[in-house]
Amino acid sequence: MNWEIITFVVYFAILLGVALVFYFNGSNKDSEDFFLGGRSMGPWVAALSAQASDMSAWLLMGLPGSILAFGFGQMWIGIGLGIGTAANWILCAKRLRTFSKAADDSITLPQYLTNRFAVDSRVLQLVCALIFLFAYTIYVASALVAGTSVFSTLFPDISPRVAMIVFLLIIIAYTFFGGFAAVCWTDFFQGMLMMFALMLVPLVVFFCHRALLDPAALETVYEYTDAASGAVTQCSFGGGLFSASWQEIVTGLGWGLGYFGMPHILVRFMSIEKPSMIKKSSVVAIVWVVISLFSAVMVAYFGRMVMGEELLTTGKQSLVFIAMSRRFFPTAICGLLLAAIVSASISTADSQLLVASSSFTADLYKPFFRKGATEKETLMVGRILVLVLSVIAFMIASSKGSGAQAIMNMVENAWGAFGASFGPTILLSLFWRRFNYKGAVAGVISGFVVDLGWLLTGLTASTGVYEIVPGFIASLLIAFLVAKFTEAPNAKALEIFDKATAPDAD
Repeated sequence: MNWEIITFVVYFAILLGVALVFYFNGSNKDSEDFFLGGRSMGPWVAALSAQASDMSAWLLMGLPGSILAFGFGQMWIGIGLGIGTAANWILCAKRLRTFSKAADDSITLPQYLTNRFAVDSRVLQLVCALIFLFAYTIYVASALVAGTSVFSTLFPDISPRVAMIVFLLIIIAYTFFGGFAAVCWTDFFQGMLMMFALMLVPLVVFFCHRALLDPAALETVYEYTDAASGAVTQCSFGGGLFSASWQEIVTGLGWGLGYFGMPHILVRFMSIEKPSMIKKSSVVAIVWVVISLFSAVMVAYFGRMVMGEELLTTGKQSLVFIAMSRRFFPTAICGLLLAAIVSASISTADSQLLVASSSFTADLYKPFFRKGATEKETLMVGRILVLVLSVIAFMIASSKGSGAQAIMNMVENAWGAFGASFGPTILLSLFWRRFNYKGAVAGVISGFVVDLGWLLTGLTASTGVYEIVPGFIASLLIAFLVAKFTEAPNAKALEIFDKATAPDAD
């Protein structure tokens, strides 16, 4: 009897059961319930749901795999993410909750950006929704690649394509039936599972198997040859944290900037029941991310010393967490640890599908195609879009390579697009009373164009500077200058700003 598989399957049967409970008990009676949970999320659920939907399997596969192969210089990504998480909760969370409520009770980020400036134009909603659809399909594809790696490891007789289809069906069923509340509640438990799984592996290795650690493996340069392309990659652990190149440091800190523009994280701020709960949520979220990121680094560090040759000479660095779990834990516990990886993928993919779906229905379908659409029709269209986006993400994931680098690349591209497009505009909308609609439109478009242009023209590769950095700077400058030299916001927009920043704002 394979307890690893049994534990794994039982865990996901419970997940689908939760989704069905939310579906049949009438929790998703309207679009605000389905897409925002009725603004009823408590501080712990909101915090861990935000972090679980943020990190995905990248935390358990992409980041440890990169550190294992290329050294502590990759840790700057984790440092940037830690700083960005803290800054986002401290600067944006409470304000976005009050601003979205004051701006006609907005339930999506594009809707908020339009209502915030009290204008009739739908240009910004259209632009935002199109960016969402573009970036989220890439993001969900990265989750599919990571989840498929685990399925293929557990079920080696199943082809990767079939494994990806099975994983996709789990995501679709869970998102389709559960809605936002189910996603948040299960993300709460999945966030706890991710953190404890990451902590458990290095702790057990350090305290119970320290004799296996081989410091010489840190100095060894491993090589592997890609079977498809024939390219040879050298995996050198490199120097310490502060011997990283300036490009690695800038790129790492650039990842932190992305938080200000991540819709699937920002929507958690909008869903919190009361603004007064946000202080507790921020403490929970920051502690979670610091522990989880540090643990991921230690998985890679110990993994290099214990299994470096085995993994790096075959190009399987992304499987370091799986390999360490299987080596040091009983099969039943290992099944739960592997479920943590797939949980991470699902917690991100379902959140992103919901945000993209809500944006399509609220920002494209109702304003441009069916202004008189009923709540029932809106919910059905949203669920249908979940299916459509899932299929597109499957096609993207099927065309990509496997391993840590494929996961990192796809997450990096989507993260950069969101952060550069929306980050500066969100910040200015929350803190600058003079900011106007034209500045917001200019900021979103310029950030996306510069980010994508920097990537497609090869500047990311040639300069070593992550595209989010020039994209974010360009967006911030252009949004500020356009708002500064165009007409002031109207009286309604100023009233919204004053209402949202009042001491008793709800």
